[in-house]
Amino acid sequence: MKVLIVFAHPEELSLNASLRDIAINQLEIDGHEVKVSNLYKQNFKPIIDRDDFKNHTECRLKIPSASSKAFQENALTEDVLSEQEKLLWADAVILQFPLWWFSMPAILKGWVERVFSFGFAYGVGEHSDKKWGNRYGEGVMAGKRAMLLLTIGGWAEHYSEFGINGQIDDLLFPINHGILFYPGFDVLPHFAIHRADRMDDETFEKTASELRLRMAGLFTQKPIAYCKQNFGDYTIPDMQLKPSLRKDGFGGIRAHIKGN
Repeated sequence: MKVLIVFAHPEELSLNASLRDIAINQLEIDGHEVKVSNLYKQNFKPIIDRDDFKNHTECRLKIPSASSKAFQENALTEDVLSEQEKLLWADAVILQFPLWWFSMPAILKGWVERVFSFGFAYGVGEHSDKKWGNRYGEGVMAGKRAMLLLTIGGWAEHYSEFGINGQIDDLLFPINHGILFYPGFDVLPHFAIHRADRMDDETFEKTASELRLRMAGLFTQKPIAYCKQNFGDYTIPDMQLKPSLRKDGFGGIRAHIKGN
């Protein structure tokens, strides 16, 4: 199988870089082909602006329409096209990053904004009173897997259900559900390393072993059971979870995961 790691850390001597190399090694041992998009090393441009749309001639720049036009005319920039080709090539995608200010680094967010263009990752499919586009279970990434590999400075307890920082699953929902599941990925549970800047050798070896196990199960582990938009889980076009799927005591983020 083919695996793409989108790596977003500026330091090659970092814990993240060591974990990336461990993941690559295990994947290759298991016979998988691996490509890496090292965003800092590539000096990937994280800002979406007029330079992304050379064929844009209107006075006002409207990102969705400009993105759609460039995609349809095969006029996206070479760096964006290269990343899209990698995504289409891959059977699984791993986004690897340190959690900075409760989210991904700006360079990775910019990668999403530029690479997930209109017509490629969003704005596709039929929009009617019966179907609202190919998304949340459908889309160009349907049949592919994705997961987050991240490091966190804080304690695991700080990111627990009653922890002051909020539950980590909730914090990652916009990425897992809104960025990965939206264009069709089957999203696996994340792999997170807490207290990353205080790791000793013993903890590192334990973490490395756990990561190898996760990589070995990349294509067998059960994905998060998100409800699917066009498969009878939501009313269209208001996109409300059907009453039959709502459970007492569950609302918000957790309501969109079956079995909760």
